Amino acid sequence: MLKRKVGIIGAGLVGATTAYSLAMLEICTEIILYDIVTDVAIGKAIDIEQSTSFSSKATIINYALTPADMINCDIVIVTAGVPRKANMTRNDLLDINSKIIKDVTKNIVKYSPKAIIICVSNPLDVMTYLMYKESGLERNRIIGMAGALDSARMSYYIAKKTAMDSSQIKSMVLGEHGEKMLPCPTISAISGVPINQLIGKSDIDNIIEDTKSGGATIVKHLKTSAYYAPARAITEMVSAILNDSKVIIPSSVVLDGEYGYRDTTLGVPVVLGRNGVEKIIELPLEESIKTQLDDCVISIKDSIAILS
Repeated sequence: MLKRKVGIIGAGLVGATTAYSLAMLEICTEIILYDIVTDVAIGKAIDIEQSTSFSSKATIINYALTPADMINCDIVIVTAGVPRKANMTRNDLLDINSKIIKDVTKNIVKYSPKAIIICVSNPLDVMTYLMYKESGLERNRIIGMAGALDSARMSYYIAKKTAMDSSQIKSMVLGEHGEKMLPCPTISAISGVPINQLIGKSDIDNIIEDTKSGGATIVKHLKTSAYYAPARAITEMVSAILNDSKVIIPSSVVLDGEYGYRDTTLGVPVVLGRNGVEKIIELPLEESIKTQLDDCVISIKDSIAILS
């Protein structure tokens, strides 16, 4: 059987829920969990593997006691890092998480040198860029999970406004994974029909604002970040890579001239397959969208400059 080994660094809510989702959908043959709190990784690995007794294909769920145990993974998902707290500035968060990501990246390259890396750590676009620089890997092998989640949130709000089946809705969110994200109604559609032909401007404006604040809305109620939808978004990306599906999923990737940007990461539509990013799709954009993308890039590059 083809080896399909996925490593997950960070066994918190997002990491563990991703492992569970991968196991339930029988996407890989082995998952290995690593967390700085070893007992968390051990306990969750045991719990998740016990749940696979009801599956048609059992997935092996292992745990790593040290980074060296995460060897020869095909994909490594990185959820490690700390969330921003009320008393922290953006610089504080960048400083703390950049140190974590540098250490994590070094170990991935050492023990799983052929892996494709999916970054989930925040601030997402900047951490994805940092992983690219620290790893020395080809840019197609470093992918930030951003647009998959943000587009799922946009589809949710479109479904609520239209009472349509969400499985018919394909949304597109570009830009950064944060306040400057760009939900794009003109390239979001229900069964191929652009949503701006089905609902009015007021409803579209509400969908855009709800999408931008989608994560904050969940934090307001849960007092913690979302984890079910992020885990499912990660799972979709892993499936596309392992199955060589060649599907279009918006992701944060390193650009080298695409859309007129270089030496930065940005959320854009990409084709995901066996090699990671198989292709970056350059869409013709309205001038207003391009102007907002310029603002996104400035913001991301400012944060990258802080790291430097």
